[in-house]
Amino acid sequence: MVSRLTSKIVHNVVYNGKKIEKIFISLVIICAICYPFVGVNYDLSKYLPEFAPTKQGLDVMEREFGYPGMARVMVKDVTLYEAKAIRSQIAEVDGVDLVIGVDSFNDVNVSDSFIDVDTIDDFYKDGCAIMEIVFEDGDSDKRTHEALDQIYKIVGDRGCYGGTAVSNKSRQETIGKEITIAMTLSLLIIFAILTLTTTSWFEPLLFILIMGVAIIINMGSNIMFGTISFFTFSTAAILQLAVSMDYSIFLLHTFTANKNQGMEIKEAMEKALHEASTSIFASGATTIVGFLAIALMKFTVGKDVGFVLTKGIIISLLTVMLLMPALIIRFNDRIEKYKHKPFFPNFDGFANAMYKIRTVVIIVAVVFALPTYVGQGMNHFLYGDDALGAGPGTVVYEDSEEMNQKFGKSNVLLAIVPNESIVKERDLTKELDKLDFIGYALSLSGTLPQGIPEDFLPHEIVKEFRTDNYARILISMETVQESDYAFQCSEKVESIVKKYYPNAAYVVGMTPTTIDIRDILTKDYNHVSILSMIGVALVVAITFGSAIMPLLVIIPIEVAIYLNMTIPYIIGDTMLYIGYIIVSCLQLGATIDYSILMTNNYLEARKQMEKQEAAKAAISKSALSILTSGSILTVVGYGLYFTSSIQGISQIGHLVGRGALLSMLLVLSLLPALLVLFDNMIEKSRQKADKRKGRRKNETL
Repeated sequence: MVSRLTSKIVHNVVYNGKKIEKIFISLVIICAICYPFVGVNYDLSKYLPEFAPTKQGLDVMEREFGYPGMARVMVKDVTLYEAKAIRSQIAEVDGVDLVIGVDSFNDVNVSDSFIDVDTIDDFYKDGCAIMEIVFEDGDSDKRTHEALDQIYKIVGDRGCYGGTAVSNKSRQETIGKEITIAMTLSLLIIFAILTLTTTSWFEPLLFILIMGVAIIINMGSNIMFGTISFFTFSTAAILQLAVSMDYSIFLLHTFTANKNQGMEIKEAMEKALHEASTSIFASGATTIVGFLAIALMKFTVGKDVGFVLTKGIIISLLTVMLLMPALIIRFNDRIEKYKHKPFFPNFDGFANAMYKIRTVVIIVAVVFALPTYVGQGMNHFLYGDDALGAGPGTVVYEDSEEMNQKFGKSNVLLAIVPNESIVKERDLTKELDKLDFIGYALSLSGTLPQGIPEDFLPHEIVKEFRTDNYARILISMETVQESDYAFQCSEKVESIVKKYYPNAAYVVGMTPTTIDIRDILTKDYNHVSILSMIGVALVVAITFGSAIMPLLVIIPIEVAIYLNMTIPYIIGDTMLYIGYIIVSCLQLGATIDYSILMTNNYLEARKQMEKQEAAKAAISKSALSILTSGSILTVVGYGLYFTSSIQGISQIGHLVGRGALLSMLLVLSLLPALLVLFDNMIEKSRQKADKRKGRRKNETL
């Protein structure tokens, strides 16, 4: 019954090509129109779960004061008078809530006692003035970015600009260009790889057309989510291209083999769909399982990445299985017309070499397995937005470094406390201000001279620090946003705030947010990696009908993952933890296809020859497909690495590229050695599987 239904579906796909083409053309047009309307979120704190303390504090702050973006501006070659004038101009810009700098509180026009002469050096020295700017809206809000544009005009070329709002604006402005450059570069190199590994000049164009259709449909259909993270926006299209290229290669190679046997085109395509569907869907299923595991992260940027990429793989599978047959049949004449001789000879010599080193490869894998497993967890990890910032060589990075050298680091926190006692608020502000790592702590009660009533102040000043329910205190820590020291300082500030206000008080900012992200992500990794491995193992077990095959198929990939993740520790690099999770799952789900292909070819060859010869035959037959697919994923990863100025995206590209390369090498060398070593167990497992199939067949009859 199932077989008849499958045959009917395949027949309809092959003989209704024109209708299918029209459907996909319509989908491409609709999704291309929708694509510009997909929102992109640049704030990682939005993905914190509701139980996270920072998330609760941000919700209170947004309700009471708004969700402020932050910037830091240094003006060079100015007098103290000019610095005050520029600060006043910036304070008047639409979207600016508060400017902390020289003469910050003189606007209240009460007394010169508002200016603490001892703190002038904190804001003005050597002809340079520094200002901390708090915006009314968030770092990624359009109004904040328009305010920044006005500030750039006011300050001009004399300015250095840093802070989360500046980084966010720069990220938004460059990310589209960088994606275009990375995609263009990747397509050119992929075209070259496909040209070398196919036998027709037209085939690479067909592959890229199919993937282009799938990517447009996937990216445009993201409108169903309303907004996706910049993390997803930066990587989804290019990873979809690299990961799902295999499916079209499998189908075209199978069709070509059938056609070369003298079959009529449509008959060859029907048979190809039957033969290739198992490998294609098994390959797609392992990748989908990896991405769905990512989607189960409590830090919901994982859900964002996981769902978009899962949808992308499903769309790619449907595009290959439905649209590609129609296009192959339509353009078969051109494929034939532009045929050329293979550029690569057979891989028999390569296979012999791989087989000869099998013992050495197994020994090396055993020796390195445990150290790399331990080493991957010893990396210096980064967790928050600071790790995703602009890298060295960019204007934002250089400006921030210059400001830090002149005035020291500034990491702004906001304490949101109940509005219940001016005295308690003043005492808290004073205690915070005495801490050796605090640049300043500013609150309304802490800044006003005693005896001056708040009612005397303009409403515009009061509303920046106090509502009916809450007061806020601006705290500048002289630390970077993310480091063990910054975490200790932030926790010390929070403990002091909680001492005065045990209930309903919050400390928010990039460092507290990063602490919450760290705590959630480290818990996420354990269950995500386990679920990913179990899911992939189940798919492999079902595909081969054997309990031992998942172990053998997964071992080379896991060794490659451990080695990939240990290299940053060995060379002293930092690693973005979310990239660690995502790439671990992606590398397993995407490159397990190489193991499945190699194992399939080994089992087929084993029916006709001894295990030694079967291993060589499997390597020879699999090498071109694995090298093609692995090279494409490697190129795409390194394309992101070399083109992105965003450190987090660049690092993920590096991990993907290096991981694909390592997986490719280990599947071609370690897996055949394991298949030969455990051949007896594989044969026994296969015999049991054949018996089970026979019993089921007899029961059906």
